[in-house]
Amino acid sequence: MMRRSCCVYATGIIATHLLIVGIALMVADVFPRLITNKLKAEITLTEGSKVFDSWKNPPPPVFMEFFFFNVTNSDAFLAGKEKPHVVEVGPYTYREYRPKENVTFVEEGTKVAAYTPKSFVFLPERSVGDPELDLITTVNVPAVAVMNKAKDSFMLAPMVKVWMKSLGYGLFTTRSINELLWGYEDKLLKKVSSFKKVETEFGFMLNKNGSHDGEFVYYTGEADYMDYGRVDTWKGESKLSFWSSNYSNAIKGSDGSAFHPYLTREERLHVFTPDLCRSIYMEFEKDVEVKGIPAYRFTPPRSVLASVEENPDNEGFCSPPGKCLGSGVLKVAVCKKDVPVVVSFPHFYLGDAEYYGAIEGLSPVREHHQTYVDLNPTTGIMVRASKRAQFNIILEKMHRFDFTKHLNTTIFPMFFLNETVVIDDASAARVNKLLMITNIASNFPIFIIGLGGLLVIVLLILIIRLRRRKTTAKEETSYSPVNAKAEDNMKNGNYVGMTPVITEQS
Repeated sequence: MMRRSCCVYATGIIATHLLIVGIALMVADVFPRLITNKLKAEITLTEGSKVFDSWKNPPPPVFMEFFFFNVTNSDAFLAGKEKPHVVEVGPYTYREYRPKENVTFVEEGTKVAAYTPKSFVFLPERSVGDPELDLITTVNVPAVAVMNKAKDSFMLAPMVKVWMKSLGYGLFTTRSINELLWGYEDKLLKKVSSFKKVETEFGFMLNKNGSHDGEFVYYTGEADYMDYGRVDTWKGESKLSFWSSNYSNAIKGSDGSAFHPYLTREERLHVFTPDLCRSIYMEFEKDVEVKGIPAYRFTPPRSVLASVEENPDNEGFCSPPGKCLGSGVLKVAVCKKDVPVVVSFPHFYLGDAEYYGAIEGLSPVREHHQTYVDLNPTTGIMVRASKRAQFNIILEKMHRFDFTKHLNTTIFPMFFLNETVVIDDASAARVNKLLMITNIASNFPIFIIGLGGLLVIVLLILIIRLRRRKTTAKEETSYSPVNAKAEDNMKNGNYVGMTPVITEQS
């Protein structure tokens, strides 16, 4: 009996202490704070950190897909008889390698400078055809660029017109995928080069295989985790000079390769991309899961490329100032050597109906044309992303070139790219393990409270059993009269003798 009582008292003391300690730890938020501080210290662009090596050499494979718009009725379009009709052809897929090079710590280690050269290797198994053999009819960009430069010149325009006629050039050309992407020597540009120093080759990705976009300087995030991966300068400048407002010229956010930990659904993520010559922002869309890793999906809203009427902040992107386009498009001639290039999302997704309605064969669909990034909110690690951008050119009537007389101003699609990445299995396993450890450590006070609660239940069971045993022992005790000899009965009367009932000891 004494042993049972001691067990009850010990259980009660332990349960009480566990409950007190667990509740105190939960109220003080000790373990989550320790884990948070530990993660913030590890997720920095510093030597020896958990993420530095993967930032320099990203292990997940990146794929670049190109989709071209093949024009099927160029003659009827130029004659003003039909709207242009295009057929999407692709993908032509390349494996993209993008290691950081010349990584150097600056300003006493608070920032890190690096170049990111990109190289591309064709993947026939992920492509629809042979880029050397497949032909595409599309806008003759060199011709449009030269015409655009000469259109206001009384002397130069006739000369360009003669050159184009002698070369058999028009507004459209038929070239192989390889030529359109990686470049070819253009005969018209070669003629122009005899009068003015210009590049005689043209290609959408000309000189971009093995090249970089310039030096980036990033914050390491060591002083403030919110600055992790944030771009400080690009090509030595802390802001752009392409646009007409401070808002438009601001370099904001990361370069898309790193995001700070402890993301929230309410925040707006900024990304600076040299391809678009500007910073864009993304907002939370929904919760997703990739290879068992929970993630937040962020995507650019319509307001990023909205018209000035919808979003007055975008007025600084009007080029030239005061000449603004509608929603869903951005003219980037200011950073594309004055070639009238316009960027948009594929098929003019999130754009005005007038743009995709002017071209037969376009149909914007969110699942196929949306840009997004899926980030684990605890670590900020990218688990999946798809960057999609379409490149278009402005075709319009030029009075000195009579073959454009039937043209209405049209933003003509040429191709779009889809740059995708999904976290590899080995990295996903490490992230899942880290999240499991983080969850266990963060919830350790709850585990202590739960253990204390369990011991309270055990304590109650022990108390109930102990009381039952005491009650049973009393009920099983019997009382019986014992008669002595007759004479003793007469002398002494009766007496009660207590005979204990012996039970087996447990």
